[in-house]
Amino acid sequence: MTAGNNGADTPENDDPFAYLYRSEGGEGGAPGSAGTGAPTRQPGIPRTSYNQVRAVGQRQYGQQPQQPTTYGQQNAHYAAPETLPGGDRTRSAPAPDGPEPRRNRNGLLIGAVSVVAVVCIGIGVAMLNNGNESKAGEAGKQGPTAGDSVKPNGKKTGKRKPGALPKEQAGSLRLDGGAAVAKDIPGARTPNGTYVAGMNTPGASATWTLDVGQAGKYKLWVGYGVPGKDANLTMAVNDKPDSRPVNMENFAHAPEGAWDKGWTKTWSYVQLNKGTNTIKLSCETGNQCDVNLDKVWLVKP
Repeated sequence: MTAGNNGADTPENDDPFAYLYRSEGGEGGAPGSAGTGAPTRQPGIPRTSYNQVRAVGQRQYGQQPQQPTTYGQQNAHYAAPETLPGGDRTRSAPAPDGPEPRRNRNGLLIGAVSVVAVVCIGIGVAMLNNGNESKAGEAGKQGPTAGDSVKPNGKKTGKRKPGALPKEQAGSLRLDGGAAVAKDIPGARTPNGTYVAGMNTPGASATWTLDVGQAGKYKLWVGYGVPGKDANLTMAVNDKPDSRPVNMENFAHAPEGAWDKGWTKTWSYVQLNKGTNTIKLSCETGNQCDVNLDKVWLVKP
């Protein structure tokens, strides 16, 4: 028996691979039947073996022939799983009216701007109301009282806090006997640099009228300046002269003649009554009155 002759067509010699030559949908057709392209074997004629070489992927048994697939091209027989019955249901179907609408960014921006505008308007209204309330409060205030310092135009210069002891610039005291306000020498410890000069004339004086809440002993502080040498003045409390003069030494250790270097301060005890009192500093016989005064104030001892 050769490759081209398998003997007579007997049942025991029947080709066991005949099904390979059957056409799709055929019922055991032999090679060479219609549509297969292979010759038909007649009874009594030896069977011929056919080896038909085909490209890989060109044909699969039991399926229709397929054309070779080129990368980048879709297979004509390919069907997406989503199109098959019971396909992929995990992906949500697109909206029937077209692609999913994007968020309206312009609407969000307009909303944010509106919120900011409302907040700004609220702040402006609050500030306006506070301003009106402040004006209304000022309109209801009373005029200056006895405890206020008043400028010639009627405006207050400041009101003493409750319990605070009085203090005053020397230029605001009552000046007599040649004492006068000056500001030629720098260094005076007053807001405008003024001080009382002319105290070196006998009879010159500066009198301070003040009020205290209770009677008792106080420290009277006096700010002054000397030209590098010691000085002193007479003090009278409520028209009663003190036997001891107010000591005004050259505590600043200024060189002689240097008025601008001699500003310093001193203190002396005073006994005051409750209510209004007067304290007078004057140049009397026996005093060394070459001194300038810049301010006076009280302190509890």
